[in-house]
Amino acid sequence: MGSQVSNIQENNAVNWSNLNGKVDTVQGDVVVQGAAGGNMMDITTMSNTFVSSDQYVGFNGSIGSNINVGINNVGGSVGIGNQVVCNSLGVSTEPVWTATQSAQTCNASDPSGEIHANVSNVYGDAIFQSSVMSNKFEVDSNAPNMPVFNSQLNNSAVSSTVNAKVFNLGGSTMLSSSAIGNTGQVIHYSTD
Repeated sequence: MGSQVSNIQENNAVNWSNLNGKVDTVQGDVVVQGAAGGNMMDITTMSNTFVSSDQYVGFNGSIGSNINVGINNVGGSVGIGNQVVCNSLGVSTEPVWTATQSAQTCNASDPSGEIHANVSNVYGDAIFQSSVMSNKFEVDSNAPNMPVFNSQLNNSAVSSTVNAKVFNLGGSTMLSSSAIGNTGQVIHYSTD
């Protein structure tokens, strides 16, 4: 029979992360990471697989992550990352056949991510990345037979903000911010 996975996730609550910090005089690197999620599921099998997944975030749901940091006098590099997702499903299989049925609905008021940072006197690089998504779907398989049925519905305002002040940097800097409603990726490896 192989693997039969049934996933039902429902979230009607607030999922929020706040990270506030001040870092001064560090010889090595400084890494700051924030994350918030409504429903997340990862499935990995090595057999014939049927996946049925339903992920729902209700109108009372609120999902976000805020980072507020001041960083000064760093001998290495600085990396600040923030990731927020309403619904996320990942499926990876290696059978003769696999079938995936997925429905994702995000009605949260505001999946949002914010980075506010003051960074100064850094010897190396400074990287700032914020990514916010309502519905994220990924499936990969080398199965000769691989039907995929995917439905994504976003009724939310998706917001990503990066405010950074960088001063006296010895290396390179990168600022990246993305807000995405629905995203999907299907990879079917060659069976030759």
